[in-house]
Amino acid sequence: MNEALPDVPEVRVVGLPQLTSGFDLVERLDLPMHLKVHGPLEPLGGEQLAQLAERINLRGRGGAGFPFHKKLRSVAESAIRRGVRPVVVVNGSEDEPACRKDTVLINRAPHLILDGALLCAEALGARTLVVGVTRESTQRSMEAALAERGLGNGRRSALRARVQRNPVRMVTGAAASLIRSIDGGPAIPPGRKISASQSGVGGAPTLLSNAETFAQLAIAARIGPERYGNTGLYDEPGTVMLTVSGAVARPMVIEVPTGVPLRYVLQLAGAPPVPQGVLTGGYHGKWIDAATVNEAIVSRNSLDAVGGSLGAGAILPISQETCPLGESLRVAQWLAEESAGQCGPCYLGLPAAARGLEDILNGGGPAALEALKQVARNVKRRGACSHPDGSAMFLESTVKAFTDDLAAHVLGNGCGRPVEGVLPLFEGGRAPTGVPGGGADEENGPSRQKIYVDWTLCRGHGLCADILPEVFELGADGFPTVAQAAVPRYAEAKALRAVRRCPALALRLEEDTRSQQPARSNLPVLSQGRGRRALGR
Repeated sequence: MNEALPDVPEVRVVGLPQLTSGFDLVERLDLPMHLKVHGPLEPLGGEQLAQLAERINLRGRGGAGFPFHKKLRSVAESAIRRGVRPVVVVNGSEDEPACRKDTVLINRAPHLILDGALLCAEALGARTLVVGVTRESTQRSMEAALAERGLGNGRRSALRARVQRNPVRMVTGAAASLIRSIDGGPAIPPGRKISASQSGVGGAPTLLSNAETFAQLAIAARIGPERYGNTGLYDEPGTVMLTVSGAVARPMVIEVPTGVPLRYVLQLAGAPPVPQGVLTGGYHGKWIDAATVNEAIVSRNSLDAVGGSLGAGAILPISQETCPLGESLRVAQWLAEESAGQCGPCYLGLPAAARGLEDILNGGGPAALEALKQVARNVKRRGACSHPDGSAMFLESTVKAFTDDLAAHVLGNGCGRPVEGVLPLFEGGRAPTGVPGGGADEENGPSRQKIYVDWTLCRGHGLCADILPEVFELGADGFPTVAQAAVPRYAEAKALRAVRRCPALALRLEEDTRSQQPARSNLPVLSQGRGRRALGR
């Protein structure tokens, strides 16, 4: 059974180190050691910085791969047009069990990340810098780095800089979630999508990018685009940080130049010589089969061309001795639990998709396969963030990559191979922390609210069942099938919304006097998708 990865696993490098320079000397580069290794850094103007990012084809290293120069120019133009100072945000939230490359950089080279972020803040005229993290180790390291530079959050500071610590959740890493938490809200995506470059923290234009992206910018600013381009591919120069785990002898974070064969990276980590498949890009990524591994090189374009994904830089091989559908089911169940619980197609669709994959493994036949494909299609582009899209992509890739095993389960008695749990998950299959204001135990505790239907007012609009399907189901006549029901604690916010939006004002909420829990004046933030378990499933 594969244990959870440590915050800072073994770190290796292929070729000359750039981001990992100095790692062979000390465990963590404090400011004096950072300057000894990397040297001083001169500020650049806004357009100079944008041109540099464009010349090295710098793209976001958090998964989406958006061109950094476009984001930088968009923020600058918006700030000038509106006459407000922008904000710079470093996204160091790395909440996927198979990803550690940003955590390694924050823990071991925090000043390289700050170099890039401060370059951008100076060029844009920003007066606020926030670093979003989710782990205790990254919080300590980054707060120490800010203190080493004399940066703080005081009102009189020329640049107000602080660390924003959020819970370890898959949706926490979404840009909108991080911005919302910085503004004092819960670390979950809002209901509408707004470009951070136009309106981010406090409504100001916000330059938000991944921790590795800022570190890459700092390297390029020091050595120049020509020298930076001497490493890696012509159209994707530089290095890439990868986290390699799964069926490997030595889980590691590795810095490699783009263009290195993927099979060489796997060999370094001690992967099987002929893996059954390799999951590329992490749990929002795609599987590639053994034959394709030999064709792939480490680059965004190459992996896309062979049906894989660079994504967040996670690479996970599995051996020929394990059931790939069973391994994928464990991940699908975890992804379902990581829903923020506020978009129906996500918090209902992802558990349904996981159950569909489980049905296939249990001999559900062709009908189960078609049901899984239908659910995966239905959840796409229907959420407040990319979590349902990435999860659906993972499930569709699983079905596509392992056709022989799929046929054995759909048409026969299964593949006969065990599920070894080689794909790392957090302990217990879930994240160790919950949403702000309470953990999983509080979410799954006794109900504190009951919801009632006033039949003299109800007109059968059906909105209650759309908003609160955990409680309400419509009968054949179109009216709710219950007159009163306890509200699961994770769904209390949605129950309040159902009461407020009922067109006939036929719903009311009352405190459940049987509960032993003290009442609170404010309802908790929306659930993190564990409600099915609270309902006894």
